[in-house]
Amino acid sequence: MNHAEAKRMLEVTTPTDREIVMTRAFDAPRDRVFDAFTKPELVQRWLLGPDGWSMIVCDVDLRAGGTFHYAWRNDAEDKQFGLNGDYREVARPERIVHAERFDQSWYPGDAEVTTTFEERDGTTIVTLTTLFDSREIRDQAIESGMTDGVAISFDRLENELG
Repeated sequence: MNHAEAKRMLEVTTPTDREIVMTRAFDAPRDRVFDAFTKPELVQRWLLGPDGWSMIVCDVDLRAGGTFHYAWRNDAEDKQFGLNGDYREVARPERIVHAERFDQSWYPGDAEVTTTFEERDGTTIVTLTTLFDSREIRDQAIESGMTDGVAISFDRLENELG
């Protein structure tokens, strides 16, 4: 594996019973990566998961106390789902903390997601730490294929940033 391939890999760890931590490097300045995570017209291009999905709703009120709502559709499978939440902290371009819940929740409670953006020599390291209410819910998230969907979306993001 060459250096470029290694940089594209998503590292997934479970440092505690309730957390999933996903880390990936992107060949772009931190401001551009932060914008890709927060501007609806950019989010809709890459945050899609597996092929066949489109983002049909992308509402973002990026401020502490603001909210977001995303919805996706897969026409071939006649499926649709949504995710919403509220921003607890927004520190551009270093950090975002938000709570999230699915519109048709498959687990109780909210998850808390902390996203950090660290720039090193023009490369941005993005770390998403998702904190669930229990180990069982965390394990359900892993088993759902969530990390695979993130990896696919991050591949799209790398292409968008390139």
